[in-house]
Amino acid sequence: MLIDSFGRVIDYIRVSVTERCNFRCLYCMPNTPMDIGREEDDVPLESVLNFIKVVIDEGVKKIRITGGEPLLRRGIAGFIGEIYRYNPNIDIALTTNAYLLEPLVKDLKEAGLKRINISLDSLKKERIVCISKRDGLEKILAGIKKAADEGLIVKLNMVPLKGINDDEVVDILEYGMNLGVGVRFIEYMENTHAKGGTIGLRSEEILQRIGEKFEFRLLKKEIFGPATLFEIPQRDSYLFGIIAPHNDDFCKTCNRIRLSSEGKLIPCLYHENAVDIKEAMLYGDTSEILRRLNLCIQNKPEKNDWNLNEISTRAFYKTGG
Repeated sequence: MLIDSFGRVIDYIRVSVTERCNFRCLYCMPNTPMDIGREEDDVPLESVLNFIKVVIDEGVKKIRITGGEPLLRRGIAGFIGEIYRYNPNIDIALTTNAYLLEPLVKDLKEAGLKRINISLDSLKKERIVCISKRDGLEKILAGIKKAADEGLIVKLNMVPLKGINDDEVVDILEYGMNLGVGVRFIEYMENTHAKGGTIGLRSEEILQRIGEKFEFRLLKKEIFGPATLFEIPQRDSYLFGIIAPHNDDFCKTCNRIRLSSEGKLIPCLYHENAVDIKEAMLYGDTSEILRRLNLCIQNKPEKNDWNLNEISTRAFYKTGG
């Protein structure tokens, strides 16, 4: 079992398999060249699997595959299948922008994928283009429907930005309700790689928008994730969540560390400290992987510094957010 110095059990690992992405979202990497990186620059998936086997043996229960855009990795379904075969009880999830999703859904599900989070920042074509620099709404919606039809547990992620898509909070919520999938609203996390002047809605502003149409009540903290959940009783007890890293209690139940696309273990998304584990993964050195894993967990801070610093310099597309 992996336990940090503050008594938190670390049983959730987010694994970024590439920093490459086919979107250039305003809040993430709008000025990064489209030709960033090559498949050959990514840590081989078989080496990442060396790490994943160790964390599973140490008690990790959930693994989320992220990027960049993880569906850009060739063999991603086979990689998920290897994790599933190693331990079928692991909760395997994936976060994607869904642009490439629809034709891959069946393979991902058969490989052992259980959950999928899909970014959906607008239901308007021109706004998706504005936010992501990609005309992708049709493919995104097709991927969402296919994932839901195949029986994957689907959650939609929206980052509400002032003056851009903040008037669609209720629209996205109702879209999720009607499709029977969950919605998570994510506070914009200030970072130097985002477009200057980007301002997001805070949790209380999001709830205010929702409260103008629906009555809701605070329910609980998500078991396998950072969201605080709310229930809308008059809509068949529909649940939605808000991920609010600016709140003081965000870190109290943090059970996560991250493996970056560069092969570095990151104990906290906001802090810059990291432990390089790439070489140990490449050589399949189990004892060294475990040593560096424990070092990362020992370095995990009690809380992030969002209330101390105004902006992060971390590239979230390398860490999976």
